[in-house]
Parts: sequence; C-alpha cells; structure tokens
Amino acid sequence: MGNEIIKGLFASVEGIEIFGVDNLSRSGSELNREPLKRLGVKLFHGDLRNFSDLEGLQKVDWIIDAAANPSVLAGIDGKSSSRQLVDHNLYSTVNVLEFCRLRQSGLILLSTSRVYSTKILSQLNLETENQGYRLKRDHPPIAGLSTKGIAENFSTEAPISLYGATKLASEILALEYMEAFQVPVWLNRCGVLAGAGQFGRADQGIFSFWIHSYCHNKPLKYIGFGGNGFQVRDCLHPLDLVPLLSAQMKTNASAAERIHNLGGGIENSCSLAQLSNWCQGRFGQRSIAEDKTHRPYDVPWIVMDSSRAAQNFDWKPQRGLYKIFDEIAEHARKNLHWFDLTST
Repeated sequence: MGNEIIKGLFASVEGIEIFGVDNLSRSGSELNREPLKRLGVKLFHGDLRNFSDLEGLQKVDWIIDAAANPSVLAGIDGKSSSRQLVDHNLYSTVNVLEFCRLRQSGLILLSTSRVYSTKILSQLNLETENQGYRLKRDHPPIAGLSTKGIAENFSTEAPISLYGATKLASEILALEYMEAFQVPVWLNRCGVLAGAGQFGRADQGIFSFWIHSYCHNKPLKYIGFGGNGFQVRDCLHPLDLVPLLSAQMKTNASAAERIHNLGGGIENSCSLAQLSNWCQGRFGQRSIAEDKTHRPYDVPWIVMDSSRAAQNFDWKPQRGLYKIFDEIAEHARKNLHWFDLTST
C-alpha cells in the first residue's frame, strides 16, 4: 500500500524527493525494491528499532510513518511476542520522533481505527440488514458515535489490544514532542486500506485477503459473531490518502486539530458475507466455513466518520467500494502466486 501512496505523491507534489526505510522483514517485501527504485525512491535497508540505522539519513522535511506490526492479534497469537510488538510499534516511534527533533522534520503518523475501545465497540446496539450489522437508529447517545460512524472523540478506553495500545501511545508521544520540541505532527487514524498489490492476511488487509483467497479457492472461514460473516468494516484506497497528506505537509503547524479519522465511511462499508456475495458474482459459488469461536479484540462493527477531515481539508474518499474490489480482483486474476508470496 505504501507503493500506491508513493506513486500518488510523485504525481501530485512537484519536485518531491522520497526516501524509503524498510527492514524488509515481511514476506513479499523484497518485491517492492525494484518498483520503488524505478519510481525514483532512494531506498535504505534499515530497522527503525535501531536509532543508529537512522543517524546516517539526511534531513528531510517530513516523515510519513507507516511502520508497524498491524495485526490486532500481535503479541498474543504466538507469532510474535508482546516485547517484539512494543519494540516494533512504540520504540520505533520514539526513534523516529528523536530523528524529527534532531533534524527539525515534521511527522505524519499513520495510526489506526483500533485505538478505539474494544469494550465499547463490542457493546453497541446493532441490528442486521442485508447480511450485515448496522447501528440502530435509536441507539443511546455515546460520545463520538453517530450513524456516520466513529469520530475522533470516541472512547479509547482499554482494552484496545496490545497493537492498539502501542499506536495510541505513539500518538500521545508524538503530540508531546510537538509541544516540547515544536515538531510538526499530524495523526491520521486509518480504517481498512485496500487495493491491488496489498499483502493481504486475515488479520491485516481483510478485503484483499478475502478476494485473493476466494479467487484462488483458498480456505475461507467466518469467525465469531455466530459464524455468519455479518461483521462490518469500511474500505479506503491508499491513493485517496494522497491529497490529504499533501495538504497536511503544506498546512500551518499551529492548526488546532491534529488527529483525523480517515476511512471509507458508511458508503464504502460492507460485511464479510456481502463481500462473499460480490465474490460469488465475480468468481462463482464456493463454500465458506463457519466458526462461532470468539477471538480476542474482535468487534462486530467499525466504520470511520471522517467529517473532521472533510471540514478541515475538504477531503473525502474518491474511489468507491466496488471499484476497489474490481481492482483487487483483477490483480488476483493476473498474479496467481501473489497470495503465497505475501501472506506467509
């Protein structure tokens, strides 16, 4: 997804020069090296957990920090330890902030919708419509909640997952560095990003994972919530982030609101069951297993309300849900082994 943002920045920001830092630890990361070089990115193999890997980098105007282990199950699923998660997601942020302090660079942190309270999200009054959950119209008032989705003042009360906690702590640290050292900071809480070329996994990039799996007849399963696939997320194409990122890099650092939700919203939301129906129309019918087991931190409904970004930056998503699905499906059709290369 970073590749798409980089392409968009090159196309929209005249004279921009982009440097990349990646430890290439994720399966498939090596596939990005040559395409990034062809775009003109100066790519460095480095690990943000080691400040010494940043010391040799030259001063830049802005850092867009998209580095993280982005799984809500990270640290508890046996695939990574809790300490590894904190090292990747929090201590790396500390090193980036120190670089910004020393080099007088600004920071745009791509955070997550999973900073919001799992406890409260799990207790929402929902109803079922067309094989998907939706918020009841007469839902009791909750701060930051409306029929548009979850706003920036929705509760971040624990539990939010270890992943969510590291991102929320990173946000707080970034705001403190802004106050203490005048580091320009923007915090963007992104919903589910999706598009062609994404490294989709069941716990990271669910739309891409589902479409690729369906296309190539890989096992699929509805997990939790009765095993019916009614849980709902919204979907945002990474290219739709580019106009906002460009605007933030040009905006006065004294702007009052630093945190913005960025998601597809109600119009770009769907359930897994609805996504399966779309896949059936595209690829044909197939069976999907059901597992009613509840997993930690799973919630039935997250839709991002991006009204603040619309008000402050005149921003809204440009690519509709089914256009994004079509793009992913075409990529899946043309890249038979993409799932195996990037989903391990």
